[in-house]
Amino acid sequence: MMGIWQTFLILFITSSFLLPLIALINIEKSEFKGSNDKLIWVLVVLFLPILESLIYFTMGSRQKVDKSESMDYYSK
Repeated sequence: MMGIWQTFLILFITSSFLLPLIALINIEKSEFKGSNDKLIWVLVVLFLPILESLIYFTMGSRQKVDKSESMDYYSK
């Protein structure tokens, strides 16, 4: 039978792999306002995976280009 600490350890290990992977996929699919923002977020998530993935999900979404803005930009 698993104890509470083993459960926390399994959750921590799983999240340490899944959060950066989900963040990288989200960064790749998104467009950002600045020309180097995507590269910066990829490097940040790769070097500090767990902490920076959480920071990306809270702060990085503010730097993305809205779909309506990107459609207006490409239609010009």
